[in-house]
Amino acid sequence: MAKYTVAVAGATGYAGGEALRILAAHPDFEVTCVAGHSSVGDKLGKHMPHIPQLADLTVEDTTADVLNGHDVIILALPHGASGALAAQLDPDAVVVDLGADHRLEEKSAWDDYYGGDFYEHWTYGMPELILGKDDSGAYRRQRERLAGVKRIAGPGCNVTATTLAMQPGVAEGLVEPKGLVADLAVGYSGAGKNLKRTNLLAAEAFGSAVPYGVGGTHRHIPEILQNLAHAAGQDASAASGFALGFTPILVPMSRGILAVVSAPMSAKAASMSDDAIRAAWLNAYEGQDFINVLPQGVLPATANIIGSNAAHVQVVTDRKAGRIIAFAAIDNLNRGTAGQAVQSLNIALGLPEDAGLTKIGVAP
Repeated sequence: MAKYTVAVAGATGYAGGEALRILAAHPDFEVTCVAGHSSVGDKLGKHMPHIPQLADLTVEDTTADVLNGHDVIILALPHGASGALAAQLDPDAVVVDLGADHRLEEKSAWDDYYGGDFYEHWTYGMPELILGKDDSGAYRRQRERLAGVKRIAGPGCNVTATTLAMQPGVAEGLVEPKGLVADLAVGYSGAGKNLKRTNLLAAEAFGSAVPYGVGGTHRHIPEILQNLAHAAGQDASAASGFALGFTPILVPMSRGILAVVSAPMSAKAASMSDDAIRAAWLNAYEGQDFINVLPQGVLPATANIIGSNAAHVQVVTDRKAGRIIAFAAIDNLNRGTAGQAVQSLNIALGLPEDAGLTKIGVAP
């Protein structure tokens, strides 16, 4: 069977580079075009020497004419940059946007957190996202909506970690939706590949941790609330029924996110045993091969998931505080961005969901 040809825009950034790293080893894809902006005319090997198979590709300009003509197009561009470009792309190509332009379903949420033009919502690329339950009580999943689609919106990395940590508790009504708090330790690659003097110089980053996007301003908040509304079996307009205190913290590591998400126990959860609460997470992720609920007493660590599409999840109860605390560790560039995109592409194209992906980290 011939391989699907792939064009990657934003190829020399962190997200685009991770997509290329995964695609270079994928049995069903062939990268035939890389596009950029300031790197146009360079050989890819100048920017991505860790991917020798693709080193001789020349970075082309990011235009529809360059990207069209390929079976798959991946847009690894800043928010606001992919929406207008996407409208010019071949409708028969499968397009994945790793940016924010097509994630949100509600224009009001976009206006509050991003501003500028609002673009059509695309099929959301988180296969394990819970969408409530069917009449038999079984979970519905976003995976079912991805088969055969041509447009996929890749989730945010912080969104992925927070959602995977707490969605079982929301789906089962075990937490109070207005009392959610998420604190995330985030590797510096999550800030993008731009040199900024504030907090992003090595001399300032090493040996230091610093919060950012505080006070309810981080742009991933509405996407998280949208996901939690879906996990509760509601549409995006019900996101206003949730409240989230969200604080990401840059820590001196290049990759990885550790999310600590807590909420007050609901009356239902307060009447359950710790084992029964834990069983809700085990049941929610049964058969979800990339989600690993760790053995009791083992907490997630970012070192164990680097380079993989896995998410390591754990849940504990704090009876004295009356709270459930859920944890998730992911590689922000892989599971949080490019790996999840390839997983969704595999589903859309009818390929094995795990093709080209691994659950094995590179610890230590």
